[in-house]
Amino acid sequence: MRAVVQRVSRASVKVENEVAGEIELGLLVLLGVEEQDTPADADYLAEKIAGLRIFEDSAGKMNLSVSDVHGAVLAVSQFTLFGDVRRGKRPSFDAAARPERARELYEHFVDEIHKRGLRCETGRFQAMMEVELINTGPVTILLDSKKLF
Repeated sequence: MRAVVQRVSRASVKVENEVAGEIELGLLVLLGVEEQDTPADADYLAEKIAGLRIFEDSAGKMNLSVSDVHGAVLAVSQFTLFGDVRRGKRPSFDAAARPERARELYEHFVDEIHKRGLRCETGRFQAMMEVELINTGPVTILLDSKKLF
């Protein structure tokens, strides 16, 4: 499972011109699910993301988590995180999980974020979405549950 985590002052996702999810201060998480992923992968990423200390403290150091700053999470499914362009220029998505499996693990991830006391907004699974964000810093962190990077 992979995540692109962006520290935001606000973020929203629209489906067919209607807001599906929106947050102010917090984290935008683009989440991709791989075919071999399990609930343990979702648990690992939820724990890591909830505890990421990427918000500044009073001394200007990245030392606070999203819960420390009373922020929220906007989780958006994005199978393209498993796009492979090592051969050619058209991405292959063979490693991405089938939609049924991906939805199950995406929803498990969202539940795990909630269990950690965080408000978690979402996009709409398998929909064409428009994501808007203000990335502060900018701060962007890449995570992989298999610890490939």
